Formats: sequence, C-alpha cells, structure tokens
Amino acid sequence: MDAGEVLRQTSALIGRPVTLWEMTDQHRAVPRATSSADASPPFDLTSTLRRWHVPIPVGSLWIAAPPPPHANADDAWVVAPVRTRPPAPPPGGRERRSRERLALELAGLALGTLDAPASRPGSGPPGAIAHQASNPLTTARAGLQLAMESIGRWVDLAADRRLTLLDDLGEVLEDIDRTSEYLRVMNESARTGALTSRQERGGRFDAVRVVRSCLTLERRLLRDRGIELDFTTSLETLYLKGDPNALFDLLVNLVRHAADRGTGRGTERPAPVAVQLEQKGKHLELIVRGRGAPADLGRVRAVAEDVFGGTLAIESAAAGETTLTIVLPLPPQRGV
Repeated sequence: MDAGEVLRQTSALIGRPVTLWEMTDQHRAVPRATSSADASPPFDLTSTLRRWHVPIPVGSLWIAAPPPPHANADDAWVVAPVRTRPPAPPPGGRERRSRERLALELAGLALGTLDAPASRPGSGPPGAIAHQASNPLTTARAGLQLAMESIGRWVDLAADRRLTLLDDLGEVLEDIDRTSEYLRVMNESARTGALTSRQERGGRFDAVRVVRSCLTLERRLLRDRGIELDFTTSLETLYLKGDPNALFDLLVNLVRHAADRGTGRGTERPAPVAVQLEQKGKHLELIVRGRGAPADLGRVRAVAEDVFGGTLAIESAAAGETTLTIVLPLPPQRGV
C-alpha cells in the first residue's frame, strides 16, 4: 500500500478530503499527497499547530483534513503527525479523541511505518542515511578549516611547502563539500519521493538546485581529465514536477557524453563542456555543449519525454561540437 491509498481510505472513512503536508519551514507547509484530485485548501497552521502550541520541526509530516463544507465556527481542522510509533495512551486510559482524529492517527502511523528505517545498523531509507552521514562531515569540515588557518600562520614552514600543503588540503575541502552536496540532494530527493511509488512520483522540486549539485560533482571529475566545465544561468529557483533523481541522472549522462571526445591530443587543449540553464516562457531549457558523439542517447530521451514530458534535440556543428538541448514543461510556479 502506498501513501495515496492510505489517504484515500482515510478520506472514505471520515468523509472528508485528507492531505499529507510537509513543513518546509516554520511558516509554510507544502502538500505532498492527497486523497482528492481537487486542489487542497492551505494548511491553517495558525488555528491548528500554533494554537495548540505543538512544535513544528522543519521536514515534519502531518496528515490534515479541513473543516467540512458549510462548517460552523466551532468546527476545526483534524490533524495528526506522521510517526513510526503509536501515541502515548490517554490519561487514565479514557480515550477522548474523535473518530476522525483516531483515523488520522492510524493513517499517520501507517505512513510512518511505510518509510521507517530498518533496525539493522547502516540500513534505512536514503534520506535517513544521508542525514546521519552529513553531521560528521560538517564536523570534519570545521576541523579542516581550523587546521588550514593554523598552517597559513605557520611561519616556520617554507612558503612553497606551505602553499602546496594548503592546496592539497583545499582539494580535500572540495571533496567534503562535494559529498555534502550529494547527501543533501539525496536527502531532499528522499523527502519528495519516499512516500509515493515510482509510477506516481510527481512532487515539485527545485530544478536549479539539482542542476547545481550535479555539476558540482561532475566539475571535479572532469577536472581530473583536464576538462573544464562551464555553467551559466540567470535562475536562482525554478520548480519542476517529477523525480529529481531522474533529472540528476539525465544531466550526468549529458555532461559525460559531451566530454567523451573532449580530451585533446598531444599538446591540444581539451575542449570544455558548457552547460546553460534558462527559462523560455513556460519551459525550462537545459543546453549542454561538447565534443561527444550524439550516440546512445535513447535513455536520456526516454527520461526527458516519459518522466518530464519534454523533448531532446541534437545539433552537430562542422567543428565537431555537439549541442544537446533538453526542453521541459514547467508547472505553475506558485508559492514555494
């Protein structure tokens, strides 16, 4: 059973639409799944969680049903958290929660169990693993920066040796940042997709952030081959609908394809790979230029067309440069 089915059954039981919400910050909740095809009314945080003085952790998930149509002033939202363990028993053993609240409590427990980490060490959903791994990386980065500052002031060390050592440590710092960015994307991808099946994944995600994180990883890999990766965009945030992992993998394939023939021969300077991301009307345009041969792109085309409803165009210039253009339709850019 997936999240959508849990919500549909809960809605049928209480006779009201039910929506799964994620707290993206202290003041905003984003719908992740719903029992109804109609748009969900905004989650009324003021009259629910804040009124009841309930902690609102960022990333927490809540199941909520709005008041029924033509409700009286006394009617309110019914809300329950998503969790992996049942709530504490009522004081004195007397249950006073309404039938609707009990239904949402059970639904929240069902959804929490669907995504609960396994008990063995090192296992669990990708988001949980990414979160656990990020903390020691943050600590290691802080310690490395302190060490680099100390070495920079170490006058007893020869200047050329000090610069070489700082350069080597700087590469380690870049590796930590690259890994941290990958883990952040993994965690975000898990949050947006863990509660839906692969066939039903349709959450909104920040495409600009996914592209930047992917290129952070690929830039270092290409640099080891002597290939520069240039990225230009005027966008800060732009949302797509679908699976962020699919966009990540699609861009990885495009960049590596563009670099396949980018390495120069002899003293020839390796050709760079250029990536451009822009909004064109109601579409997101992703362009990758390089010297890779336009072959074996069936999988990339399938992702662009089947996952995002977009297109892939290939253009080869006389100088050997290949331009790959992905055009993806944008959903309405409502409040994020």
